[in-house]
Amino acid sequence: MSELAFGWRTALLLVAFLQLLAIAAALTRPLENRASNRTLAALLVVLAGIITPWMIGFAGFYDQWQWLSFVPVAITLAVAPLFWLYVHALLKGRWPERGAWHLAPAIAQFVYLATCFVLLPLQVKDAWLGLQAPAYNALTGLGVMIGLAAYGRASLALITRYRADLSQQVADEHRYALGWLGQALAALFILLGVWTLFSVWDLIAPLGYRGFMGLYVAIAAIALFLGVQGLRHADRRFPMPALPPPDAAPERDWAMLGQEWAATTRAQRWHADPDLSLALLARRLGTNTGYLSRALNEGLGVNFSTFVNRLRCEDVAGALAEGRGDDLLDLALEAGFSSKASFNRAFRAEYGCTPSEYRARGDVSKPE
Repeated sequence: MSELAFGWRTALLLVAFLQLLAIAAALTRPLENRASNRTLAALLVVLAGIITPWMIGFAGFYDQWQWLSFVPVAITLAVAPLFWLYVHALLKGRWPERGAWHLAPAIAQFVYLATCFVLLPLQVKDAWLGLQAPAYNALTGLGVMIGLAAYGRASLALITRYRADLSQQVADEHRYALGWLGQALAALFILLGVWTLFSVWDLIAPLGYRGFMGLYVAIAAIALFLGVQGLRHADRRFPMPALPPPDAAPERDWAMLGQEWAATTRAQRWHADPDLSLALLARRLGTNTGYLSRALNEGLGVNFSTFVNRLRCEDVAGALAEGRGDDLLDLALEAGFSSKASFNRAFRAEYGCTPSEYRARGDVSKPE
């Protein structure tokens, strides 16, 4: 009987394994975004399970205890749907209706492994392990790649729609962790690329047990990135309320209303409130979000984000025209911006140059 050997491969994967379980446990505690945080926790547990056979295999567990074959911990088909369910729960506050059905292939994979693990005698288990391996690995590998691509695309569609909805309701979209969602989606597609690379490589030139170490290190690294960043954003502002459907009231002069409400907003300096939202501005104007949204979109031809940030940029440009020597970031914060990045981006969109370039050339007129 072989002795256990805890080398660097086992140690590396074990460190990642323990960190993933700790982060997963921490994600179950925040009260905000409970559905999404617990879904991400489940995803991290699944990813920890996927690296487990390699972690214990490099240490010689399978040689020491051969009955561990088929231990049902590497449920690879759960990764892609859990990621999509996480994004959906984060942006909409819940899983989609019948969302659990998306985990059916993963449940079938678990049942198959568990049945082989529990019911097969040791001699039959060893023979069946080698016999079924080519078909099982091909089917699950293909399922993983198709799932990552399909659910990655579905997640991208959700994030794109959410981004568009945000621009209709708030001015500083970055405060709603859109950057994190983009990074998470990028991590998923990186995982797809790495998994595909190793799968194709193994078909051309079989890698053997140690040859797959790079794949499982990549899985562990991406899982830790998702866990750490997900925990950092566990209590961020999600989800945004859905915009009401267009009203059935008689058509109004949306251009006139838009100009009137823009003038009132400018005069009252409501745009300088960094927490201004479509709903808050509608209450201050004595209207509803549906009317205000149509006045901006149809009457002025802009979304809420562009409307508010345009007024803020006008404030900064006006201050520069008056010769104020304040730091540009101070002027931006005074105008209602909450970050330098959003200020620079909005100012360039309105004036075709950065705020510092605008100040340097003494240009006080907005280009056509």
